[in-house]
Amino acid sequence: MKFKLENSHPFYQKTEKDKKVIQLKVIAIAILLFIPSLILAWHAKIFFIAIFVFYLLITIIAPFIDVPTNQKTGRLIYYSNFLITEKEKNGVVKIHGGTLLDYYFVLDFKWNGQQRTNYILQQYLEGLFNLIETYENGENKQVKFTGTTYILNARTAEKLGFKTRKIDGVQLLILSMNYFNLLTSNSMAKRKLALPNLRKAISFEANLEDLIEKKALIKALSDRLK
Repeated sequence: MKFKLENSHPFYQKTEKDKKVIQLKVIAIAILLFIPSLILAWHAKIFFIAIFVFYLLITIIAPFIDVPTNQKTGRLIYYSNFLITEKEKNGVVKIHGGTLLDYYFVLDFKWNGQQRTNYILQQYLEGLFNLIETYENGENKQVKFTGTTYILNARTAEKLGFKTRKIDGVQLLILSMNYFNLLTSNSMAKRKLALPNLRKAISFEANLEDLIEKKALIKALSDRLK
C-alpha cells in the first residue's frame, strides 16, 4: 500500500489553517527567545551573541516553515514519516531523514529512547521500501539515489544496497551548520542529551536495480521492527 502522509503524520492531518497557526506560534516563540539575547548583546556590546542566537533559532524553526511549504509544492516527498526525498532532478533523487518537525509531531513522548529509536529506524526502512516500489513501478528506472547520514553506519547502508564513501568537506560543513538542529532531534530520539557524532557521517548512493535486489530484505527488517 502506498504511503499516505495525511493519514499517518499528525502535522499533515491538520487543516491548512491549523498548520499556519502552528507556524506562526513557532515564529513568535523564536522572536521572544531572541529579544533577550539582543538586549544582552546591546548592553554588553558583544553583537556576536545576538547573531549566534539568531542563527540557532533559524536552524530550529526552519523545518517547521520550509518543509511543509516544499512538501505542498512537491519539492519534498514523504515516503514514510521519517524518510523524505527531494524531487527527482537530472536522474538523481536525494534522500533525507526526518526533520525536527517530524520528530516533534510524530514521536510519542511516552515512549522510551529505545522505542523511539526503533520506530525511527523502522520508518526509514518502510520509507525506503515505498521509495523502491514507487520507482520500480514507474517509467524512469535509470535513477540514482544519494544522501548523507550520521545515523546509519557504512556496513548497514551497504547491507541495504548502497555504496558508501567518506563524506566530503561541503556536506560535512552543511551538517555542521545544522548541528544544533541535529542535536535537538537526536536528543529527542534518545530521550536524553545525545551529541551527534559527525565524524561517523557517510555519503551513500545506489541505483534503482541495486535497491530492488535488497527489497525483500528491507521489507523483512521493517516488519521485524514494527
